[in-house]
Amino acid sequence: MVEKALHWHDVAYNLKSVALRYFNAAGADPETEIGEDHDPETHLIPLVIQSALGQRAQVEIFGTDYDTPDGTAIRDYIHVLDLADAHVRALKYLQNEGESIAVNLGTGTGSSVREVINAVEKGTGHTVPFKESPRRAGDPPALVADATMAKQVLGWEARYSDLDYIVKTAWAWTQKQQSN
Repeated sequence: MVEKALHWHDVAYNLKSVALRYFNAAGADPETEIGEDHDPETHLIPLVIQSALGQRAQVEIFGTDYDTPDGTAIRDYIHVLDLADAHVRALKYLQNEGESIAVNLGTGTGSSVREVINAVEKGTGHTVPFKESPRRAGDPPALVADATMAKQVLGWEARYSDLDYIVKTAWAWTQKQQSN
């Protein structure tokens, strides 16, 4: 709906825009000043970290029978540093008289729920308790970005979105929050 509104503002007022379609924003800034803190928390990586720390009894895996390599759902995680870079590039694109566009921001590959759990265990040294549950209605087996247009038009591609790096920065931010 917002993209349609942006389109019509372009038509009516010649107001150009870049709609950035985030996939799963994750991680924290490397200086640990900004990180994820939702109430209630619904994002997988912070939920898994909370489970590793014993702040929640377990993380729930919704569906283990998807047609994916390990049976769990795959999502495309994009580091917040990559998202910030995309914003800067979008502004420069518009400053250079770029046309209105919408672009996907992601890696194009994705990680499964089990891969996220394994990455958190590896990155934190903590075991992650989990519970396997049935699929949630409407959850697709895999959801990953095609960021081709972002690369072609903005010169953007994910550089910091390796799952281990995402977990490393999220873990560092969480550790800092606990010490405050």
